[in-house]
Parts: sequence; structure tokens; C-alpha cells
Amino acid sequence: MTDPTAALVDVSGLETHFPIRRGFLRSVVGHVRAVDGVSFRIPRGRTLGLVGESGCGKTTVGRSILRLVEPTAGSVCFDGHDIRRESAAELRGLRRRMQIVFQDPYGSLNPRLTVRTILEEGLLIHRLGDGPGRLRRMTAALDRTGMPVAALNRYPHEFSGGQRQRIAIARALVLEPDFLVLDEPISALDVSIQAQVVNLLVELRRELGLTYLFISHDLSIVEYISDEVAVMYLGQIVEHAPAVALYAAPLHPYTHALFSAIPSVEPARRRGRILLPGDVPSPANPPRGCRFHPRCPLAETVCRTEDPPAIEIDGHRVSCHVAARALASCDPATASKQIAVALAAVGSAPG
Repeated sequence: MTDPTAALVDVSGLETHFPIRRGFLRSVVGHVRAVDGVSFRIPRGRTLGLVGESGCGKTTVGRSILRLVEPTAGSVCFDGHDIRRESAAELRGLRRRMQIVFQDPYGSLNPRLTVRTILEEGLLIHRLGDGPGRLRRMTAALDRTGMPVAALNRYPHEFSGGQRQRIAIARALVLEPDFLVLDEPISALDVSIQAQVVNLLVELRRELGLTYLFISHDLSIVEYISDEVAVMYLGQIVEHAPAVALYAAPLHPYTHALFSAIPSVEPARRRGRILLPGDVPSPANPPRGCRFHPRCPLAETVCRTEDPPAIEIDGHRVSCHVAARALASCDPATASKQIAVALAAVGSAPG
């Protein structure tokens, strides 16, 4: 019998590097290290939120898991299958169970095709059902996403942005997958529509037992939808914890800075704004030691020379020299407060 708590997705040491080519012969002179040693596990029926600044590698992680982008190194196990070692035929079978919803519902749906053709394409590729059977699947997928059956004969441009994203979700659901990569699925939508789509995703996960990788820069939405949250910076995960623990007591200075930007109408939840100096370094030439040290207000000499250790306490994992030293003498909640006080002392803006 399958263990329901076992990891459906198990990513270990994932690296995805893109070559930099120059000159007449297009010789490789370096690599953009978009993803550089990422590891995490997602149990069945759970949601992992992946957050970080634009360009940190979140989307590349999602696409590498599905092999829409070919990983450079590491392993990606889906339900016990290492997808990097699967043949084309084996991978096709697995891809039916792994789907993606893209960020832009305007660009991800072919404007020349009707909704019926868009939804039916995957069913034809995977040879699922006859004509009436495919129609039943498409009708059920539209119904689950709150779209009328009449939408089948219309084109994407006839719908609003929220409706298009519902169609994109239906396209993924029609294959009855187990795992969805949600690549910033609400960022292109109006604020008034975002909550509807997020609530739809929560409902679908509960009804169908789906497993999500939810990629977003909207930290409030991530807190609402995720069971666990991983924070990325410059191609690496710097902190990973259950969502409740991470939002209550972040440990990495970068996580503190991200959370300080979350707007809130509740005075008790407002944080002093932490303004980070400088720009994000180039992933083609990441800094030595801790990759965050050029911008970290608490950086020490060791941060500039040595990779930070990965410390884990009660499922809360952080890679930071400063946090490691704080955790050596106190619990995570107290360590988080100490780091917050230190960050406020070196400079922040009023919330």
C-alpha cells in the first residue's frame, strides 16, 4: 500500500545552468547558474510555496522538475521515478500526471484554437478516451473550474483574464494529474479576481488530492495556500520551513527583508521596512561564501569566505552563519527576534 505521507516529488541537488556563448564560433565562456543545488520534498496532497525576488530561479526550478528545461545535474524523483533517467516513452506517461499552469493566461492559450481544441489536445496526445469520453472529461474539467460548457466553442480572446486562467487550469485538470506546478498563476490577474482563483486552487486540491508547487512573489497568498514555504535567493534555497513557523519566526536576514515588504492592515503584523543595499549579484558570477552577503546588513567576515551551514530544527531549515550562531544558544523564536532587532538597529524604514 502506498504511504499517503510519502513524498510525491523529491528534488535533490538540482542544478540548471545555461551556457553563455560569445564570439564568431559561439564558444562557451561561462554559465548562468539559474538553479544551483536545490533540494526539497513535497508529500502527496500538500503545497510547497516557492518565493523570492524576480530572477532568483523560481520558474526555472518548476520547469526543470517537468523537464521543460533540461536540468544540468541532480535528481528529480516523481512517485519513485527519476525523470532525468526516464526514456522518452516513459516520460510521456509520467507527463500526463505532471502538469503546469503558466503565469500569463493571455500568452499560454493559442488564440487561433477554440477552447475545445485546447483542452482536447492533451487527451489526443495521450490517447485518452474516444470522442464522447473526451467530451465528458472536458466538460467535467470546465465545470470544476466554474466555466460553462458553452465555452468549448469560443476562442480565448472572448474571455476575461480570470476566465482564461480558469481555462488554463481546466487544460491541466483534463488529464487528471497528481501534481501541478503553478507558476505565478495569479500575478497577471486583477486583484479582485486573484482571490477567486486562489480559492479555486485550494478547493481543487482538497477535492482531487492534488499536490502543488506554488511559485509566487506574493507572500500573503503563499502564506494562505502553502503547507511549507521555501525561500530562494540567487539559485539556492536559503530557508525552508512549515508556513506557520516561517511566517511566525523567520531566521534568514533575507527572509526578514522579504516579509518586511508585506503590507498589512493589522498593526500587530506590520514590520519595520528593511531596505537592502545594492543589487542582486549576477547568477553568472555568484559571490563567494554566502551569496547574500553583499547585501546583508548583518554580514560577517565568515559570510564572505565560507558557504553557510544548513541548520535544521523541528523541520525549520536555514542556511546562514548569523542564524546558526543565534540558534546555538536559543530556540528559533528567540533567534528570530534577535535577528529582527539586529536588522532594525543597522537601519530600516518605518512600516
